[in-house]
Amino acid sequence: MITTFSDLRTALASHAEDPYRDFIMKGIPSNRPFLGVRIPLIREIVKQIPQDKLLEFLEVNPVAFEEVIARGMIICRLPYQEALNHFDSQIAHIDDWCTCDTFCAEFSKLIHNNKIEFFETKIEKLLESGQEFLIRAGLVILKCAYIEPEYLAVIFDRIESLKKHEAYYVRMSIAWLLAECFIKFPSATTGYLAVSNLPSWTFNKTISKICDSYRVDDDTKILLRKMRQRPHHRNHNNTNNQKHYIHTSIIARKSPRVVENIQ
Repeated sequence: MITTFSDLRTALASHAEDPYRDFIMKGIPSNRPFLGVRIPLIREIVKQIPQDKLLEFLEVNPVAFEEVIARGMIICRLPYQEALNHFDSQIAHIDDWCTCDTFCAEFSKLIHNNKIEFFETKIEKLLESGQEFLIRAGLVILKCAYIEPEYLAVIFDRIESLKKHEAYYVRMSIAWLLAECFIKFPSATTGYLAVSNLPSWTFNKTISKICDSYRVDDDTKILLRKMRQRPHHRNHNNTNNQKHYIHTSIIARKSPRVVENIQ
């Protein structure tokens, strides 16, 4: 049983692997020190914290990369409203894609019947922050919890507002989000892609991520690969898709609450 943050640090240190640390440091550009503990092991360690002790662990600022991961997992063990109270503080500790994606994927499971409120109070602020990993956090949560018919127009509209953002991890998360939209709603997403005028890099990365999925058939992948753009190329008119997208975009700007009422 782990009852103090000191216990947590000891447990993490006991599972540290130097070769694994050296490996993950190459792909995770964080300014924090790394211990080299695998994420499934961090999850098992966090499970050893008694439920009535969780809030005490959130009073200590994390130092190591693995401590930030553990803190996010601790928050996600709380009931939704308590977890929501600590959402902003966890986001403030994030400075890399892994702590971002791990926390946001777990937190997305807590949203359930609070999607509209969470979008309006949290996701909108993240997407408008101008900060690379805050924007990514918003996009990852959209990918995990909001790819549903009533939110597609909202997602496409917010991507339009971010499409020129140059930060690498924003562009990657846009491509990832669009790929998931395509897999679940290919017709609507193809309509958006046809008129989106996304930068070539983001457009092509989206195509690549769709084609990487085993959930897309080979014939579709062949057609998608033909859509790849040359640098500086832009999509132009597709009248039917434009009419559809303009209609849904106007609805989306009014917020998810209005979209829900219209559909």
